[in-house]
Amino acid sequence: MTDRVFPASKPPTATNGAPPGGALPPPPSVNGNGTANQKPQVYIPANRPVYRPQPYSRHHHHQTRPSCRRVCCCCCFWSILILLILALLTSIAATAVYVIYHPRPPLFSVPSLRVGRVNLTTSSDASVSHLSSFFNFTLISVNPNQHLTFSYDHFAVAVKTVKSNEMLANGTVSGFFSGNGNKTSFRSVIATSTSARELDPDEARRLKSDLTRGARVGLEIEMRTKVKMQMGKLKSEGVEIKVTCGGFEGTVPKGKVPTVATSKQTKCKSDLSVKVWKWSL
Repeated sequence: MTDRVFPASKPPTATNGAPPGGALPPPPSVNGNGTANQKPQVYIPANRPVYRPQPYSRHHHHQTRPSCRRVCCCCCFWSILILLILALLTSIAATAVYVIYHPRPPLFSVPSLRVGRVNLTTSSDASVSHLSSFFNFTLISVNPNQHLTFSYDHFAVAVKTVKSNEMLANGTVSGFFSGNGNKTSFRSVIATSTSARELDPDEARRLKSDLTRGARVGLEIEMRTKVKMQMGKLKSEGVEIKVTCGGFEGTVPKGKVPTVATSKQTKCKSDLSVKVWKWSL
């Protein structure tokens, strides 16, 4: 009876720690201290997001910069805000000056007006007309302010008819300074047209209608000049002022004796074009 050899059910195991087949693992590296080197272990958390690089986009790159529209809107907003603040400060300053000093415009009056001569001559064929006139009046100027002074340039004077607004004579008044509460009088202010002024046919026709002998003629005196104002250390540039003295009625003298024009009101109306930004320190 022969013996049967059955194969082992377990694989051969290493004897004395040696792997089967005689293959030995390489010895571990040893550092200078006599200990074996080990690889460092990196801990990676399980919930760490995975980095995925985004593709380059030029549009996304430009969105990080402020757009031109946004810059323009910001500039407009700040400009308007600064202008509103300056306007508010200017109005507050003007209100404070008005409350403290209470500035008032100058007062003018013409108590008397004399008509010395008004001659209108027309040629036989009515093609040429000439005017010769002479007026004499008194002008009074009053400064009602206690903290505001006026410095006037030369006045340009014109005497006109009320009905047709045609100029009869012109003249000048010398410039003057009007201090605080000052009153200045000019007597015998002359407005004339000594050298016969030639008129066109339309002017001559309108003046003939106004200067009807025996009828009273409405007269008006208009004066224009520039004035500089000073209030403490505040000084203004020259601003225009227009003075209108109306309501006069007079007759054309028949001889060399002048006539006196009468008026129910002697006070004149003064229009002073004051601009806040024309003041300077």
